[in-house]
Amino acid sequence: MPDSPSFPDFPSYPLRPEIETLETSGIVELWQMGFGRDDLIPLWVGEGDQPTPAAICEAAAAALGNGETFYTHKRGLPELRQALADYLEGLLGLSLEAERVTISSAGMNGIVLALQATVGAGDNVAVVTPVWPNILSAVQVVGGVVRPVGLDEPAEGGFALDLDKLFDAVDSRTRAIFIATPGNPSGWVMPAEQQAAVLAFCRERGIWLISDEVYQRFVYHRPAAERPVAPSILAQAAPEDPVLVANSFSKAWAMTGWRIGWLVHPPSMAETFARLIEYTTSGGQPFLQRACLTALAEGEPFVQAQVERCGRGAELVLQRLGALPRVRIARPQGAFYAFFGVAGVTDSLAFAKRVLAESGVGLAPGSAFGPGGEGHLRLCFAGSTDRLAEGLERLAPLLS
Repeated sequence: MPDSPSFPDFPSYPLRPEIETLETSGIVELWQMGFGRDDLIPLWVGEGDQPTPAAICEAAAAALGNGETFYTHKRGLPELRQALADYLEGLLGLSLEAERVTISSAGMNGIVLALQATVGAGDNVAVVTPVWPNILSAVQVVGGVVRPVGLDEPAEGGFALDLDKLFDAVDSRTRAIFIATPGNPSGWVMPAEQQAAVLAFCRERGIWLISDEVYQRFVYHRPAAERPVAPSILAQAAPEDPVLVANSFSKAWAMTGWRIGWLVHPPSMAETFARLIEYTTSGGQPFLQRACLTALAEGEPFVQAQVERCGRGAELVLQRLGALPRVRIARPQGAFYAFFGVAGVTDSLAFAKRVLAESGVGLAPGSAFGPGGEGHLRLCFAGSTDRLAEGLERLAPLLS
């Protein structure tokens, strides 16, 4: 048998410093620890336990059967962009042209495209935190610097944004303000009056406002006179305002694994995003886009049922966790997470690992979500009430 080939020792070739220093998310670290556990109740990631509705899946299969497997329009099928414009018009009560809509490979890809278009090396982005950790890393990947602005946590509960604190974080190198509303993990929903104030500030300073509105359908306890949807910056903005809004099919239509979303942007930015997509993905899959057309056309009853289901989950979690002496929890206004503080916890990652080891319940550590997150844990209540009830029963001894 011949000897195995030998290879010389190669030097360590350089990577960009921004990439070398990227950290693994604490959520992923815990997720990997839970692999293989038969008793696992996974409440750490942002998805429920319902599969994508059959009609949506069947539309994708039919498109595959019809041979829709070739390259298509870089910014998405024109009919899907029009359908999204119509959907947002009906949802938000505004006029929106299809030219302002670009299909992205997931909501996260849309956010990355927005950052690639607006942020360069050494620029900074004011980010309202706590926030999904991928946002913080995405700014780093494009060479930018995060300037975190923590939500306040008033004594009476909930989260609130101090606009003066946000505006004070902006300097001459700030290229964008990033806001997620409804917020992951906080459940905070930005009031329309604050959106108007931030938009006016961005106009005055000549910077971009990037808004993550992926959870816009998941709002609770809205006044009857208001639309059952979170306030959107699109309702405040003129077409050419410096506003980029990311959204996704993942949450409302139970399509997390499909990886398809969209951006709404000024019409003058259409060619910019076409070029960025050309140099990254070359465009999305047409058969997935056909499924999205079906989601928009036929999926509204499912979306409404999803929101009602999450509302029941929120009430169960608030009732059970709120009764535990060490837990500090406020009613989420939107999204589908409980972000709760635990007295005595100063290392949420270590505590989440202990919870996983001793109870088999997967929670996300608050420290993963940036400044203001430490001492908290995030629990996703988008699953069935049976699964939630079992998870909460297991958690009670560790949180009492």
